[in-house]
Amino acid sequence: MAATTGISTSTIAADRKDADTRAGQTKAATCAACHGAQGISPASAFPHLAGQQAHYLRKQIEDIRDGRRPVPQMAGMTDNLSDQDVADIAAYYAALPANQGQAEPDAAEKGEILYRAGSLTEGIAACTACHGPRGEGLDAAGYPALAGQFPQYTVAALKAFRDGTRDNDPNAIMSSIAARMSDNDMQQVAEYLHGLR
Repeated sequence: MAATTGISTSTIAADRKDADTRAGQTKAATCAACHGAQGISPASAFPHLAGQQAHYLRKQIEDIRDGRRPVPQMAGMTDNLSDQDVADIAAYYAALPANQGQAEPDAAEKGEILYRAGSLTEGIAACTACHGPRGEGLDAAGYPALAGQFPQYTVAALKAFRDGTRDNDPNAIMSSIAARMSDNDMQQVAEYLHGLR
């Protein structure tokens, strides 16, 4: 079965001892309805999970399960997951190849500047500092991969950080950055990220 998913059947570490991608694939079966069979979501309301950092995924699933991140669409989906289940699911999605999106060129060009350099005048830090030059994230620090994500989802996440409906970011890092971003800034960065490889 692993040959059809493009993942290794070996056990990999996902910040938990012996996180198992094969077990994660089985446990993630319910997730496929919204996030796609291979972790590539068919609808922009739901994020792509394929290729996401395991540490970040684990934290988000645990935060949703434990009530630290309210996500109405996920109500009941994570309630019965053990820490091992969460680690296995996170390892499975992390092992899958990430989505390859295509950006809207004009917005992406402006978004690239903000992503790579930030804005000194607006006090916006460069996204690359935490999310990497290719949007690959930094697993050890829990910073998510952003490349290939739906622009609509990225904008919604940034707005949620800005308006305080999402506040599970360590040290309010994203909340403080998003508070300085205009809607246009968010859209441009999101378009750039969608096409980033």
